[in-house]
Amino acid sequence: MKIRSVAAYTILRLAFFLVPLGVMLLFPAFRDLWWLAVIFATLIGLSLSIILLQKPRAEMSEGIYEKQQQRERAKTAREVDAEIEDAANEAAQRPRSADEGPGQEGPVDR
Repeated sequence: MKIRSVAAYTILRLAFFLVPLGVMLLFPAFRDLWWLAVIFATLIGLSLSIILLQKPRAEMSEGIYEKQQQRERAKTAREVDAEIEDAANEAAQRPRSADEGPGQEGPVDR
């Protein structure tokens, strides 16, 4: 994920909220009803970001998707250990052939 696209998106989202909030708080009607100004600024900021920030949002989502795909492809040490344990458990539970006795095991490479 590109830091530049994340920073640009975040700064623009904040600007789309803070600028309308500042303008509305300049009006005397919103000085006493500041919470109403916050609600209106949130709605305005959300609307503007949906309309105007399609490209940065798409870049961020692509970056998140690529990062997730890389994590899924790379196995962690715990997953590798679990695979080794599963293979050992399957080998231990496998029935022995008739020519192997109870205490005998297959040929050993030394």
